Amino acid sequence: MSAKPSSAVAATTSTLDRIERENGSLNAFVRVLRETALAEAALVDARRAAGDESRPLAGMAVGVKDMIDVGGVVSGCGSLTRRNGPPADRDAPVVEKLRAAGAIIPGKMHTVEYAFGGYGTNETVGTPWNPWDRKVHRIPGGSSSGSGVAVGARLLPAALGTDTGGSVRIPAALCGCVGLKTSVGRVPRTGVAPLSQLLDSIGPLAEDVTTAARLFVAMQGPDAGDATTIGIQPVDPMPDLGRGVKGLRLGRIADKDLPLLSEDVKADFAAAVARLEALGARVEPVDLGGSIDAWGNLCGMFIAAECYANWQALADDPASGLADPIRARMLSGKRITAAQYIQALAAREAATAAFLHRIDRLDALILPTIPFPAIAVAEVDETRAPMAMYTRWVNYLNLAGLAVPTALSRGGLPLSLQIVVRRLEEPLALRIGYAFEQARGAFPMPPTA
Repeated sequence: MSAKPSSAVAATTSTLDRIERENGSLNAFVRVLRETALAEAALVDARRAAGDESRPLAGMAVGVKDMIDVGGVVSGCGSLTRRNGPPADRDAPVVEKLRAAGAIIPGKMHTVEYAFGGYGTNETVGTPWNPWDRKVHRIPGGSSSGSGVAVGARLLPAALGTDTGGSVRIPAALCGCVGLKTSVGRVPRTGVAPLSQLLDSIGPLAEDVTTAARLFVAMQGPDAGDATTIGIQPVDPMPDLGRGVKGLRLGRIADKDLPLLSEDVKADFAAAVARLEALGARVEPVDLGGSIDAWGNLCGMFIAAECYANWQALADDPASGLADPIRARMLSGKRITAAQYIQALAAREAATAAFLHRIDRLDALILPTIPFPAIAVAEVDETRAPMAMYTRWVNYLNLAGLAVPTALSRGGLPLSLQIVVRRLEEPLALRIGYAFEQARGAFPMPPTA
């Protein structure tokens, strides 16, 4: 990338100008906040001139998924049902934290409608264009589709996403950037339209692991509006980021346990394993004691049940404006009884305990993030959810995970390694991801228009 301009205003102006040039074809932004972004940049410059260098993200442009409130802006949730909605009264706490750290918010990013989908498609407000193929409209991954496209196209160094079944990691993988699925409780979800209160988390999509780690530091902290954050102490991954992986024990999920594994992804995963072993990690096969496919289906059940509970009035009204695939997914939750839901909660708790016991000797798990590279939007079957096959089980078992770009497929599309750690062990995932990234070297840039 070219050298950074000398001031926050100059850097932000350059970023906004590129967004203006590129967004017509990429459709990553649902709304660009040019005036407020430039005002924020001017404040950063004024603070610097006064000798204030205390803000760790000073001048960094960070996009915000349109499920997350930005004060004075409608949170559209990727849906026509909110086209006449009121603007948010205030920033969501996570946005407040980023602004307090000096970040600049250039706009709101497209999303799958109500965040319910892994392809990144949106029939009503438009599907962002995966930047790695400027000729064929390919899926960007969802639900944080605009965030993945903007960061993957290097319009921004980072953007916020939400992850309920893979919605940070999938677009990061398909668009060639880093995506961190944080633990529930790490980042306050107040001011975020819910998909599943049991599973929702907020995480950064970023151009590299260091940038993701910097955002992770700024995003953490308790909030009275989100009880899951109370008592969770913030952690700083930066001091240990460069410690490497020598001596770490990594469990490799076997190819036979990965449904729909493509030959491209299979070969890429083998190469990623070899790279980690060359760095000194001890990689060994792991028996999870369960099926990631079955766990993913159970995760989907929770999502459907809670999404219907959250948006019942919209789902029950055929004239609400919901796209048919989203409405069908919501309505599938209507059939889940209270008894089934409560029994599923107990089963999840037991499965999580058994899983943690089984992997007790391991530091982390590794597997691909996606089963195959980005397909054309025209090939999408909205009744199936294959893109989330390798990610949903992480949410189901209440874990954390990091997606890191590995290489390009034979067709020139990004592939990705997923590093899975126990809840609240994000610093370890970032440390492993950083070591891998450093050994991999610079990742290619996507083609220009």
